[in-house]
Amino acid sequence: MDGIAGGVRVSEAGRVEKIDAHHQLWRYSVEEYGWIEEPMKALRRDFLVDDLTAAMATAAIDGTIAVQTRQTMDETRWLLDLADTTDAIRGVVGWAPIAGEEFPGVMEKFDGREKLKGLRHLIRDEKDEHYILREDFNSGIRTLQGSGLVYEILIHARQLDDAIYFVDEHPEQLFVLDHLATPRIAKGKLEPWASRMRELGQRENVCCKLSGMVTEADWKSWTPETLKPYLDLAVEVFGPERLMAGSDWPICLLASEYAQWFEVLRSYFAGFSQNEQDAVFGGTAIAVYGL
Repeated sequence: MDGIAGGVRVSEAGRVEKIDAHHQLWRYSVEEYGWIEEPMKALRRDFLVDDLTAAMATAAIDGTIAVQTRQTMDETRWLLDLADTTDAIRGVVGWAPIAGEEFPGVMEKFDGREKLKGLRHLIRDEKDEHYILREDFNSGIRTLQGSGLVYEILIHARQLDDAIYFVDEHPEQLFVLDHLATPRIAKGKLEPWASRMRELGQRENVCCKLSGMVTEADWKSWTPETLKPYLDLAVEVFGPERLMAGSDWPICLLASEYAQWFEVLRSYFAGFSQNEQDAVFGGTAIAVYGL
């Protein structure tokens, strides 16, 4: 049996468990996944639990956080049902109508769903660039406080100023920034992304996922050296204790195999202390999501 030691889930061998803090699952259909365009056609198929566990085995990952891709309650319930029957899925970040008047009542329907760990809205896909500042959306975020649920911020780098203002409106809410706010790695650009990340990182209620980087780089020609300046900045801003490794599988497959991505991260952090490595590869996720 696994146990809890010092608030962190450990394996039978006494090591901190390895957690993939960000992946998706889906049953593919053209109607529901229209964003998977021709250059991404390798993703036009189902990615289900058996595919996930096979990928996890290649990188010695113990558990995962499944994250929504569609803005539907049906998907959130589906992911929770999968999690209930799959020990490897330790938590779910789902979707709910945060900006809707019915939001508090909707959340009551998830009472008892212990693997619901957070919510996310696809801010970067909204036509309104400043959606994250809308009062109805922020009203919904205020109702999350005290629930124990994380809110995950998915934005473009150009929306970081809005994200800083948004976080400041909710100092008691725990936030996780997905994919380092998608910096323009393929263009080799650090600014103004880096300066804005330094500002956001001063908010101690914000953690960050090391995920989605290879697909922001050139899919065919990226190298670990390509990614290093962005990883360096993430460590500078958040420190290992507020960083968590995530695969962004299966989307990462456009540019990297599952195990390859974790090997890049493990090589980068090889010179860090064991406690710091434990944080990035499992401890931070375990603490943030209450696994």
